[in-house]
Amino acid sequence: MEALDRFWDRVSAPSPPLSGWVLVLSAVLAAVLVLSPALWGRARHAVTIAHEGAHGLAALATGRRLAGIRLHSDTSGLTVSAGRPTGPGMVLTAAAGYTGPGLFGLGAAALLAAGYAIGLLWALLALLALLLVQIRNWYGLWSVLVTGAVVFAATWWLPAEGQAAFAHLVTWFLLLAAPKTVVELQAKRRRGAGRDSDADQLARLTRLPGLLWVGVFLLVDVGALTLGTTWLLQGQA
Repeated sequence: MEALDRFWDRVSAPSPPLSGWVLVLSAVLAAVLVLSPALWGRARHAVTIAHEGAHGLAALATGRRLAGIRLHSDTSGLTVSAGRPTGPGMVLTAAAGYTGPGLFGLGAAALLAAGYAIGLLWALLALLALLLVQIRNWYGLWSVLVTGAVVFAATWWLPAEGQAAFAHLVTWFLLLAAPKTVVELQAKRRRGAGRDSDADQLARLTRLPGLLWVGVFLLVDVGALTLGTTWLLQGQA
């Protein structure tokens, strides 16, 4: 019990204030990961984890039975859930993927603004552990384990200031990467290669145009980026 109390004290401890230049540097590094084609090809796997994890959480929240998640080496993924093939639960589950990374980033920004960078990193580890038990292919298992190992290394070996900087880097990355994946989605749809995309599945479920759903995804993610940026900057004021 004493060990558990010490662990909780560590997780819930307020983070030290992050200096302005470190905040800017974390944002710049995140932008480089998103904008550099060479780095984006690897970093995008982290967005896929958030995307498919959001599908899974939405499925469970709407009463569907989660049957498994697959992550692929081309940064695509698949979340399978059982339940009614139509209706609000299916719509929310399908809509969660492209909005998930941005909303995760917004939640992370709220924790950072409140001073809980260390708690954020442990929350990420907990979410990755929950995701791990739903993975159904070897590449997905490897991808989640590597991501979890990176986050764990940051929480275990970095000093408090380093953990805060890493938490900000992760948050900026999610906020910036989310809109880019929506732009990529629409580019794929224009080439005629997105017939099974989330937007097109939603079009079939709701009889609303797929382009409208792409616009909804982009509006949510840009809104999360705008509000998250405000919170991050206010948190350092």
